[in-house]
Parts: sequence; C-alpha cells; structure tokens
Amino acid sequence: MTENLEPEPAFAAELFGDTLPKARAFTAALAKHGEELGLIGPLELPRLWTRHIINSGLVAPLLRPGHVGDVGSGAGLPGLVLAIARPDVSFTLIEPMERRVAWLEQQAAELELSNVAVMRARAEEAKLKGALDQVTARAVSALRTLIPITAPLLKPGGELVLMKGASVEQEISGAEKAMRKFRLCDPEVIVLGEGKVDEREVTRVFRATVAEG
Repeated sequence: MTENLEPEPAFAAELFGDTLPKARAFTAALAKHGEELGLIGPLELPRLWTRHIINSGLVAPLLRPGHVGDVGSGAGLPGLVLAIARPDVSFTLIEPMERRVAWLEQQAAELELSNVAVMRARAEEAKLKGALDQVTARAVSALRTLIPITAPLLKPGGELVLMKGASVEQEISGAEKAMRKFRLCDPEVIVLGEGKVDEREVTRVFRATVAEG
C-alpha cells in the first residue's frame, strides 16, 4: 500500500532540481505498481526514495552528454531515474524481460522522456547503432561477469559507470583478468552521497575507461 511510502527526502530537491516533478511521478508509479509487477520487493516502500531513487540519482553528475546504455534496467533503476535527472543525455535502456520492457516504455512515455529508448535484449546480444559513450548498471552481477557483457558496448575512451555494493573492492580483485582482456584502464571506486544520505545508503560506483588506440 502506498501509504507506507517513505516521505520524500529534502535532498531530492537538490539532486533533481527542475526535474523533481518527474522524479516524484516515477516514484509514485513505482510505489503503486512496482510490487505487483515484480519490480520491487514487498518491503521496499518505506525506503523507496533513499534506497532506490536517491541511490540511483546520485550517479547523474558522473554522466556526460552523449549516448549512455543502461544494462539490465529492470524497474528503471538507475536508467529512468538518470534520464529524469539528465535530460541532456541520451539513454538506451537494455532489458531482456518483456513485462519490464513494457513498464520502461510506459514510464518513458508517461513522463515524456524524449531522451529514452528501450531495447529488449540481453546486453551481449544488443544491436546498437554505434558504440556507447558510457554504460551503467545496478545490481546486475559481479564485475568479473559484468565487465565482459558491458565493456564491448563502449567506444574507445568510453566509460563503465557501474553501481556496486560494499564488497566492490573484492570484486575488483576478482575481475583483474576481465579488466585486462577488455583493456580497461584507470579503474576507481567513487563513493557518492557522503554527508547527504545515511552512510548505509551511499552509492558506490566502479568506474573504468576503455583504452584508446
């Protein structure tokens, strides 16, 4: 029931600015339909804003104008949230499950997100028109399996911007072979939201660049 929805945090206005009304509309839609559609769990409403919407939106400043692919978009986290926060960036949301694709298309239309295209495909089978400038993903898989399906989508000099959990440093150690194979350089972990959200809700991002030349 949506009466259990977490109140909108004050930080949301700072994060989304002029696009806050669309962020509110998406959050309300996810709260109303997310559980019945299998997009979020039954216990997520009391933390929907902080754990999902804010958590995703914190990545927005790391994106640059260009073409970004979001792999395994699911409920639209982070893809739709980032598209709301960054109308200057073009997004292709890549999702293999039909009902989730339908949800993403519906939300993009209702929110009038002209910077969003939705593609039904697995990342490794996605037929894109040209290589991507950046790729995002959230809660998809460990880096050692995620890098081989995301790095090939990038152009030389393109970036992986992958949302990870607290164990990201261990994942990096386990992904060294994949990073070498796909010529990733300058790997780093960026922690976003410190001082703005509860320390348990900060966003950790693994960022690396595909070598040029």
